[in-house]
Amino acid sequence: MSRTTSPPRRKRTVALAGSALFAATALTVSALSGTAAAQAEGSNAAAAKVDNPYSGAKVYVNPDWSAKAAAESGGSKISNQPTGIWLDRIAAINGTSGARGLRAQLDNALTQSGGSPMVVQLVVYDLPGRDCAALASNGELGPNDIDKYKTQFIDPIASILSESKYANSSLRIVTTIEIDSLPNLVTNTNGRPTATPQCDTMKNNGNYVKGVGYALNKLGAIGNVYNYVDAGHHGWIGWDDNFNATAQVIKQAATAEGSTVDKVAGIIVNTANYSALKENNYTINDNIAGKSVRESKWVDWNRYVDELSFAQAFRQELVNVGLPSNIGALIDTSRNGWGGTARPTGPGAQTTVDTYVNGGRYDRRIHIGNWCNQSGAGLGERPKAAPAAGIDAYVWMKPPGESDGSSSSIPNDEGKGFDRMCDPTYTGNPRNGNSMSGALANSPLSGHWFSAQFQELLKNAYPAL
Repeated sequence: MSRTTSPPRRKRTVALAGSALFAATALTVSALSGTAAAQAEGSNAAAAKVDNPYSGAKVYVNPDWSAKAAAESGGSKISNQPTGIWLDRIAAINGTSGARGLRAQLDNALTQSGGSPMVVQLVVYDLPGRDCAALASNGELGPNDIDKYKTQFIDPIASILSESKYANSSLRIVTTIEIDSLPNLVTNTNGRPTATPQCDTMKNNGNYVKGVGYALNKLGAIGNVYNYVDAGHHGWIGWDDNFNATAQVIKQAATAEGSTVDKVAGIIVNTANYSALKENNYTINDNIAGKSVRESKWVDWNRYVDELSFAQAFRQELVNVGLPSNIGALIDTSRNGWGGTARPTGPGAQTTVDTYVNGGRYDRRIHIGNWCNQSGAGLGERPKAAPAAGIDAYVWMKPPGESDGSSSSIPNDEGKGFDRMCDPTYTGNPRNGNSMSGALANSPLSGHWFSAQFQELLKNAYPAL
């Protein structure tokens, strides 16, 4: 499974922003079944692409994940929620032990849909040199295996999705493309304290850009496929020196290997991460004891404090650099609720800017760079279509209960390594400000079921279950 790596705290001398956060404009979503558009989607003929695939559609419930969730104490409260299907190695296309293959999932989705529009959420995740800034979610392909990625991974997926019974159906296939890839080329390269040799290799050989471009081109050519490119999260990309640079890299990938920007339906943020959806107890414009919130240790000169404001702003930045004006954003809310007894009920004390932010923030991580099986995390907003301006949906792309990585080294044939960020005794590195990892103990390999994490997410869910 994926994780998201953040840069460390860094001091900035840039001028403070005077602009306000983007407002979250609530949208009322009504079912479109019964309209001519919905009836056309339910026919045997492929419908024209819609602006937001989630509007007026059901979203597929993966029976593999649902069964694991339902088997847990209290799990039946959420086992009917839609989650992402992770195609994280070549073998996953045809199915592995405990997980059905792509065709079986699509066949099941056709049955679930009953001829009405239905979104199927796929995570396309097997780039060469995958996840270059972490070991827990390394993949099976080496840095130079770009041809194998194209012919043995993307081409077979595209071939299945192109089959007439899927392509000419009521299904709307949402493909989230290569989590934790393109942002790494900005934040973890070029001599930064956060740089890794693996990320420098992937920037120099161009295979992240080529791989993403190839996937966008092949999958985006299918009429009912909607590509969403991973864009990290606010605690990774929200700084001035990362924001536009990441937008430029995404545009570069969107026009690589024969792709065009029109094959991008939008972006996804916070995938497999924990950043709060909306911090209500403080804003980026607050000043406490003569200091801006941006000067606090937690915010550390970032221009964003939560995922909603970041997603809306970054979507606009992509439009500014040349992507279509109608692109949308998905926000993964599967683990960013931060409820439970530790959830603040109001702002922190105004003694200092740090007491103010730390006392009021919902995100209770030790450091925003912590990403592995976080203690205290809870389920966030339930999946929902068109919840705010520019946001196509809140999604649970990361299935709750599936581990981010093992807390100790576990031999395996999945290409997954041991990352100390998953070890609760680890004291950190520059990517998390040399802080404790905040990880839960006794975790299994990434993607494997982690009952203790699932129970933690249920206990701390916000909104509460």
